[in-house]
Amino acid sequence: MRWRWPRIAELVVLVACLILLGQIVFGASFFAGTKNYPLEYLCIPFLMWAAFRFGQREAATSTLMLSGIAMWGTFHGFGPFTRESRNESLLLLQTLMGVVSVMTLSLAALSAERQRAEEQALRLAVTDPLTDLANYRKLVDVLDAEIKRSGRTRRSFAILLLDLDGLKKINDQYGHVAGSRVLCRLADVLRIYCRSIDTAGRYGGDEFAIVIPEAGTHAAQQITRRICNRVANDSEQPPFSVSVGSAVYPQDGETIEKLLSAADHSLYEMKASASHVSL
Repeated sequence: MRWRWPRIAELVVLVACLILLGQIVFGASFFAGTKNYPLEYLCIPFLMWAAFRFGQREAATSTLMLSGIAMWGTFHGFGPFTRESRNESLLLLQTLMGVVSVMTLSLAALSAERQRAEEQALRLAVTDPLTDLANYRKLVDVLDAEIKRSGRTRRSFAILLLDLDGLKKINDQYGHVAGSRVLCRLADVLRIYCRSIDTAGRYGGDEFAIVIPEAGTHAAQQITRRICNRVANDSEQPPFSVSVGSAVYPQDGETIEKLLSAADHSLYEMKASASHVSL
């Protein structure tokens, strides 16, 4: 994972603080006459900083670095654990560093677990659990962002609405497990034919949508043909088909509601045309 400069700067400050703190508590450069004061407790907030703001690796490294400074200082007779016996001094230091290490690594593990849970919750909030595509809320957010961006750049974007034809018949004939698999198969097709800047999502039920930035009518038609051809050539059973409608901002609508309505109207025109041909 690549870090940004503010986070790198924060880590540098943390390391500098730990080194300075180690010299203050366990070194001879600062407060040489205060070796009996419990200054070792000053280390705890900085190790908690490492545990909560960074990861387990950084927390362990910070603890190891501070332990090294503390051992060197105690071995040479500096710091709050200095006793007449060097072995006793190091034993007292070892007890403290053992407790501090367990505390720091435990806090880092809890912090990492909480962060993973938050990321999972955020992902589930904008993801359809069955297909792992964007959900309706995410699609609406993307449409809103695209309308604002288009207002700044004066560049159009397209939206496709896709309806899986005859899902109820598939469920009745093959079972709901097969029907769910068909939805996932269509989602896989959308992932294949979406660029990294496109957003494919499950609009609801058996309907899907794709938001295509920097695109007009021609690009929308091209993607529609590719998706329909890929679905038609899918050899997995049961077979299925899709109907697709499109709308382009701003000529087909300047609000989310109007764009979706235009795409929905185009979708049912395609359905009506296909039904007419089949008759």
